[in-house]
Amino acid sequence: MLTDVAIRLAVRKDANRIGELSRELIEYGLPWRWRPERIRRAMRAPDTNVVVTGPVGSPEGFGIMEYRDDDAHLLLFAVEKGKQRRGIGSALLVWLEEVARAAGAQRIRVEARRGNVAARCFYNEHGYHERTLEKAMYSEAVDGIRLEKWLRPPST
Repeated sequence: MLTDVAIRLAVRKDANRIGELSRELIEYGLPWRWRPERIRRAMRAPDTNVVVTGPVGSPEGFGIMEYRDDDAHLLLFAVEKGKQRRGIGSALLVWLEEVARAAGAQRIRVEARRGNVAARCFYNEHGYHERTLEKAMYSEAVDGIRLEKWLRPPST
């Protein structure tokens, strides 16, 4: 397990590799929606963070988090296969959670494929709770699980 993971904001040169990782690790078997141009748009969006680990142009892991009112939404998150289970994902997630807290988010939402047991376990280990199962959530073909983590108690 890595103890010191350098996390930085993504730059334009990272977009191609982020897109490749998304296609390979997240969007496999589905239409490719997170192409480099969409990732670059996310980088420019004032309410979104795109963070990475690894060298410029060749990130090993990444996370894309969008902030809306009291909620943050983890849109995309992955670590290169050969780099998994070394603490990179945990470091990225903790960084994104700290930013969400600082931004005033009450909770973080994320989705995973129903069959992606590793991702579901990862999020559960980090305090995320499975809220709902959604049939045919991805491209009307693949079931998904909606998860959330409360950062502070719900407003009354």
